[in-house]
Amino acid sequence: MTKFQQFISRVNPLRLVLGLTPSAARGITLAAAAVLTLLIVFLFSSNLVTLEERLGAQGWVMSAEQTPEERVTIVAIDERSLAEVGPWPWSRDNMARLVGALNQAGARLQIHDITYPEPRAADAALIAALNNAPGVVLGQVPVLSGNGTGYVAGHGVSAADTGEALSHDVRTGQMTHPVAGVSCSADNTSGSYVANHAGLSGFAAGHITPRVDADGAVRRVPAVVCVDGQAYPTLAIASLLMATQADNWQASIQPGEGWLGPEQEMHLASYPGLAIPLDSKGDLRISYQAAPESFRAVSAIDVINGDIPEGMLSNGWALIGATAFGMGDIVPTPYNGSVPGVELQARLISSLLDASMPYTPAGATILLIAFSLVAAVLLFGLAASRRESLTAYGLPAAAILLPVAALLMHWQLLSYSNIWLGWMSPAIFTLLAATLLLLLEQGRIRAERTRVFGNLTSYLPSNVARDIAYSLPTSAINAQRCDVTLLSADLRNFSAFGEARPPEESAALLHYFFTRAAEVVARHGGHIHEFKGDGLLAVWEGQSSAAANAAFLAAQEMQENIHKEMPQQPPAGLEPLALGIGIEQGPALRGSIGPAHRRTHTLLGDSVTITLRIQEMTAELAQPILLGECIARQLSDHKLESQGSYLLNGLRIPHVLFAPATDGAAIRRARQDQLNLKVVSGGR
Repeated sequence: MTKFQQFISRVNPLRLVLGLTPSAARGITLAAAAVLTLLIVFLFSSNLVTLEERLGAQGWVMSAEQTPEERVTIVAIDERSLAEVGPWPWSRDNMARLVGALNQAGARLQIHDITYPEPRAADAALIAALNNAPGVVLGQVPVLSGNGTGYVAGHGVSAADTGEALSHDVRTGQMTHPVAGVSCSADNTSGSYVANHAGLSGFAAGHITPRVDADGAVRRVPAVVCVDGQAYPTLAIASLLMATQADNWQASIQPGEGWLGPEQEMHLASYPGLAIPLDSKGDLRISYQAAPESFRAVSAIDVINGDIPEGMLSNGWALIGATAFGMGDIVPTPYNGSVPGVELQARLISSLLDASMPYTPAGATILLIAFSLVAAVLLFGLAASRRESLTAYGLPAAAILLPVAALLMHWQLLSYSNIWLGWMSPAIFTLLAATLLLLLEQGRIRAERTRVFGNLTSYLPSNVARDIAYSLPTSAINAQRCDVTLLSADLRNFSAFGEARPPEESAALLHYFFTRAAEVVARHGGHIHEFKGDGLLAVWEGQSSAAANAAFLAAQEMQENIHKEMPQQPPAGLEPLALGIGIEQGPALRGSIGPAHRRTHTLLGDSVTITLRIQEMTAELAQPILLGECIARQLSDHKLESQGSYLLNGLRIPHVLFAPATDGAAIRRARQDQLNLKVVSGGR
């Protein structure tokens, strides 16, 4: 492993978290989800805001209000009107004809979503017609930075004028009718504008400048836009002020009341009791609660020709604006990708008349945090459940349902309380928190299973441990026939040694023997089947000569290394410790038996019994290693000596035993070592 890999392994967040207590790990995971949420919102705020706005507005679409709006009628300068009257902008004579027709139809208030920036011929006719109207409000366009040129075009302003006004600090016409008592802010201040010429300064005016979002949609309109320190109200508010017939336009903007109230409220002196909710920038949010079909529209040419139902405009408000697609006044809405901007003015006016303007409450952040905290507690409970199935299925379900719940809560508040709460932040948090907790719990379960499997393999062969780990408990016999090569090793005289020594010393000695013997067996390709008492049983797969040679070499290495490292100074009156090894090959039955709640892994068959009995004969024949006749046939490359035929304990058929051939001197030295004899000079 490289240094970099070692570093990554050490700083692995999952490894670090898994090292903590479960509760602490889950708490840190939730905190990490919160930090990641803040980071994502900060890095991708523009895209996320657009997504939040688009999906959030679907609450309006799904519960759209179908009641017809009869107070405001859109007088549309549409394709038919352009075809009959001529291209836009129309002459002042034609506009005078339209205004006169609206007067004859009985319109109480004419609201022009149109600007007349330069004097033209026949202005006198238009002014005369406007003077005959019961009430008139004209449009004026202070240009806010970032709004682009597309929206301003189509309001009676030529493309050349629009481009010039936006590209330079140019002022066309004269801004009129500011509202007193409202202070200006940097967010709503403009240095350029396209307004009506001085000849129309006697008529009320309101600005028609929206706040254009990054995706081209219009969702907010500044309540006032400041030019030269004067606050000019939006066309909808100007229409409301004009309808009150107030001599002086007075208003105030105050902080909202309570954490469920708006951030700011605008109050009109001539309209007591009306509180217009504004956001922190002083913007109105446009309501899309009403379906587009609920707004009445009539073609301007029909009005001019008198081809409208009798009484349609009587005592109502006529909103004059462009709807022809080629005039550039087209914006996307939740209902349609291309809607004339005049419809937005109708929505603003209708919301003001109904006193049902949507707004974001001052305590929106608190509400979203509260929702996130409740979701975090729920996720913590799912992750901490003792039922693994609840965690395994509950967290993925929560990762989907909780963001949906945040969106549904937003929709409900929007539809029934006109509260735009927002939903993106808690949705991201709950998705991240549920996902990270699921990863944490899966990592914890995996780590625990790995630890359990590791512990299981320390008691059982790895293949057996794997079968047990990935199988359901059963009370049936689960065993298969197999061919094996067996090695049984036993510490002679260990019982007497343990009787004379402290148990800690006996345990240390036995631990050393088992550890070294297991290393030797593994080095030669075998595995330990079991440790039992002061002996062990090792297994090699198959009855091949390769398995026989591996077992034989392992036995010799045990005798050469482990035996020499055993204590050679036994307690007084005891024989020294010695190692006896028996080896044989043959068929066996390997598997697990016993009830489901208490199984044991076993190796059964004559081959096992014979191997154990051969090992017992090593003490009687004073041979450190004895081999059965089956394995002896496989060891043709080794010199073996027959030890005779013996009736092994508990068996009925005699077996010929073999031992490695050694010279006499070696035998004498081995026996001397076993007896631990010492030659002393002199004596009697």
